[in-house]
Amino acid sequence: MSKPSKEFISPKTLIAPAAAVYSHIAKVNRGTIVYISGQVPSDASGKIIGEGHFEAQVEQVFANLKIAVEAAGGVMADIVKLNYFLAAEVDQADVPKMRPIRDRYLNVAKPPASTFVVVSRLMRPGWLIEIEAVAAIDD
Repeated sequence: MSKPSKEFISPKTLIAPAAAVYSHIAKVNRGTIVYISGQVPSDASGKIIGEGHFEAQVEQVFANLKIAVEAAGGVMADIVKLNYFLAAEVDQADVPKMRPIRDRYLNVAKPPASTFVVVSRLMRPGWLIEIEAVAAIDD
């Protein structure tokens, strides 16, 4: 029997992932690796979607990630790593509001490895969040 193309691992000897929203390790056993640049809360015309509204911006970013991974021939469940960049101006009390949106897009049974970084600001004024991804697409 062959190994699964992707394995998501959280060793018991490491701190448990917060609320089980990520895996410590995403192991790719086969497939094509795709690196997706940071996706921002703008539509194809460059218009900021949800200016000043964190949840609307998160929704747009995940929609853009979906477009990107599908353009590469994959699906959202192929994402093995996410790097979140959050503008410091976002109220930390709003961050948990991101999870239900994220959960609609990702495989919550096998969440990708993730890193969350708060930055002083993002490249364009008005952007509150940016997310980059790595996907492993089965051949």
